[in-house]
Amino acid sequence: MRYIEPHGHMVSRTTDDYLDMVTAGCAAVCEPAFWAGFDRSSADGFHDYFCQLTEHEPRRAARYGLPHYCWLCINPKESEDVKLAEDVIALIPQFLDRPTVLGIGEIGLNKNSRNEVKVLEQHVDLAARHDQLILVHTPHLEDKLKGTRLILDVIKSDSRIRPGRVLIDHVEEHTVKSVLDRGHWAGMTLYPISKCTPARAIDILDVYGGERLWMNSACDWGESVPLAVPRTAFEMRRRGWSAEAVDRVVFQNPVRFLSQCPKFKLPE
Repeated sequence: MRYIEPHGHMVSRTTDDYLDMVTAGCAAVCEPAFWAGFDRSSADGFHDYFCQLTEHEPRRAARYGLPHYCWLCINPKESEDVKLAEDVIALIPQFLDRPTVLGIGEIGLNKNSRNEVKVLEQHVDLAARHDQLILVHTPHLEDKLKGTRLILDVIKSDSRIRPGRVLIDHVEEHTVKSVLDRGHWAGMTLYPISKCTPARAIDILDVYGGERLWMNSACDWGESVPLAVPRTAFEMRRRGWSAEAVDRVVFQNPVRFLSQCPKFKLPE
């Protein structure tokens, strides 16, 4: 089996996870900027984090023959401090030309506050000015539907953004249709106790098909499974999906979306 891990927070994982992913057929891993497990106190901390994502982590993954790409932003969990967010956003352009940077993400909302929306608008403007792909984080649990609608409206309000260059992540049964209807891509995050379980993800695929949908493990600081994508692919086969259809969802779809960034290339 071959697959792409399009959303994995590898700075929170051990090198054993890289080895397991490659053994399972992972062809590339993409890491969105994320919360560090604690709130960072200054833009200097983010500068070092962006260096970690663009310098150290690609070298660590390369030891296992795995291409590593990343996205840059200040995560919604830290967007309540608008001044800090503005300082961090001002840093990002100096990193955008680095060879493994795919775009701006994972931006979005956490608690759907006014400050978070303001910072989201600044991120979208940054992506538009630099012609970058966008990866979006939607809130959890009871805030997800409201937050998804707010996010979709912010993106729609900027006429420079092409819908097909935006992926809205962490979709669930009640948000996936609105995302796809807007022309965006949708990502299902596979968690054992939250977000989308493998069974629910396959149910969504059964309803909406495999067009403009992908799956990811996130594999962050909390309880998560770095091999969630290949395990769900195995379950898809058990539920009657053909090998070709599974390959389209777990490999071809991520490649289609990510290849809109010319930096994204797989080893031949």
